[in-house]
Amino acid sequence: MHNSSRRGFMGKAFGAVAGVGAVGSLVAMKKTWDPLPSVKAAGFTTLDMSIYKENQLVTEKWRGKPIFVLKKTAAMVASQTDEQKERDIVVDGSHFMLAIGLCTHLGCIPAYKGEAEGFLCACHGGKFDWAGVVTQVPPPRGFDIPPFKIDGNKVILGEVGPEYKQMKETGITL
Repeated sequence: MHNSSRRGFMGKAFGAVAGVGAVGSLVAMKKTWDPLPSVKAAGFTTLDMSIYKENQLVTEKWRGKPIFVLKKTAAMVASQTDEQKERDIVVDGSHFMLAIGLCTHLGCIPAYKGEAEGFLCACHGGKFDWAGVVTQVPPPRGFDIPPFKIDGNKVILGEVGPEYKQMKETGITL
């Protein structure tokens, strides 16, 4: 800096101010892109699994999507195939079908028709059994299972637990 002139000083000062301004702008832009705390809080839903009754479908809500919760009867559990067993969520010894209640064909909401018939999607005639497995096409795959974590007798939707990781690794859900 032995060749210091007023012009050199002004150039360096301007460069420093511009750099600080650029960093401040980037920080402000990142804050606007981050989801609001209220949106982050809405990403988790806690379900108390002890309140559900056998063979009674309950539709919960998670991130604006319907979540089907079906507590299976002893007869359902005894008659399950291996594919159906893999999709079960077991909480305190009870078996549950927990799935995003949207048809994987076009996103319609299928109706539950009982243990014998399972789910029927009225839009294009797709059928799912009470475990969420496709029994009549056009749906390309079974019901998707939302990320979940089991905590005692509660299931926390939106958190990824070891059970969900295993289902994802084996290709049961996306």
